[in-house]
Amino acid sequence: MIRLTRLNNQPIAVNAELIKFVEQAPDTVLTLVTGEKLVVRESTEQVMRLAIEYRRSLLVADVPSLAVAATEEDTKQSE
Repeated sequence: MIRLTRLNNQPIAVNAELIKFVEQAPDTVLTLVTGEKLVVRESTEQVMRLAIEYRRSLLVADVPSLAVAATEEDTKQSE
């Protein structure tokens, strides 16, 4: 989830995985895969940066488990 701000200054958490489009028209409009549209205060660049950071955090979190799986596979092959 990424934290954004509606135009009325109310915070909102958005599932970054559901964002289909981010448009600047002149406000930032998020279109979700569900078809729902959200207007937020953050710029398109800020939304994209937050979405990328979110995705990167998921990938980094998976790295230790991938390393363990690779080590286990190497051990099995050497036996």
